[in-house]
Amino acid sequence: MEPGGESGCWFLYYAYGSNLLRERLLLRNPSAALCALARLQDFKLEFGHHQGRTSSVWHGGTATIAQSPGDEVWGIVWKMNSCNLSSLDKQEGVEDGIYVPIEVNVHTQAGKVLTCRSYQMKDYVPGPPSPQYKKVICMGAKQNGLPTDYQEKLEAIETNNYAGPVPIMEEIEASIKAEKINSA
Repeated sequence: MEPGGESGCWFLYYAYGSNLLRERLLLRNPSAALCALARLQDFKLEFGHHQGRTSSVWHGGTATIAQSPGDEVWGIVWKMNSCNLSSLDKQEGVEDGIYVPIEVNVHTQAGKVLTCRSYQMKDYVPGPPSPQYKKVICMGAKQNGLPTDYQEKLEAIETNNYAGPVPIMEEIEASIKAEKINSA
């Protein structure tokens, strides 16, 4: 807890998909700050199409988490200002009923348990992600140093081989380029 900070002003968000990549999350949610790497026990990472419809943003299945005893998902806990709660919900398609906010308890590498907001896709039909979406997840996993064996699992995900334009990917890549220029 920060000195003088009201806990009502911020929340913890557990990301396991494209929001593993800092630049992706910051596009719409500028307050996000890295809090910890964490493991979600008894869940597995899945990809799917909400009600069988392909994501118009990513042109393939998008990530969700499904209960699965004995499995684990690795991700990032971001600390975010409450003013970004609605932008995050909007990004996750909450008002369209695509994802629902859920509360998860995750274990950090330091052994702490943190209660976080995360999102789960409703009514999905399993389906592979686009190569672009998979790339963003793998970049995020690498950027934040998720465990190597988990990164290898992500690298092994089959994609749908979509090769058309993905405007959000261009936006993310432009943002990464801009950062490089600014930090040079």
